[in-house]
Amino acid sequence: MACALGTAAPIAAQTDPTAELDMLSRDSVQTGPGIALARRQIGEGDLMAAVATLERVLMAHGDADAALLLHATLLCRLDDRDGARAELAALDRPVPGPAWAEMIAACGPMPRPETGG
Repeated sequence: MACALGTAAPIAAQTDPTAELDMLSRDSVQTGPGIALARRQIGEGDLMAAVATLERVLMAHGDADAALLLHATLLCRLDDRDGARAELAALDRPVPGPAWAEMIAACGPMPRPETGG
């Protein structure tokens, strides 16, 4: 009986996948929390999860330049420079220096977006 109880504890301790997906969706509805979640996922080495998080942010906030630039950075890290270039083409505003430096570190030289006006 003690053996059966010992094996039940790890099963009970497992997370509910539905609850985890709900949390991920909820945290990526707003730009700031979504970017913070993506950065945590990057820190944990889960680049694909970070890309998915940023894609959810961008679906809700297509004009979120910080999310778009971080998404492009991740695409380069995942060896998709063409995808990163497509993301950058959507920017029609100058990009802040630190965010651009992070992207260049991952992608190498890329044409920098200028003002669209």
